[in-house]
Amino acid sequence: MQLDIRIPIGLLFAVIGAVLVLFGLTTDPAIYEVHSLGHNVNVGWGLILLVFGILMLGLAYRRRRGDDG
Repeated sequence: MQLDIRIPIGLLFAVIGAVLVLFGLTTDPAIYEVHSLGHNVNVGWGLILLVFGILMLGLAYRRRRGDDG
């Protein structure tokens, strides 16, 4: 059995992305007015990390099924 590095990388990025999204959605929007010009950067970067993590997990799942092409 070979270790596919995409599995731990995907899990790491997906978990960190989900935490950032949840943190960004539950914090007071007033803290973003001064420091980030009113943009909630936690939600934005959290979504990017979450999508990347899901992509890595999807590629690892596809490899495991044998659909490499």
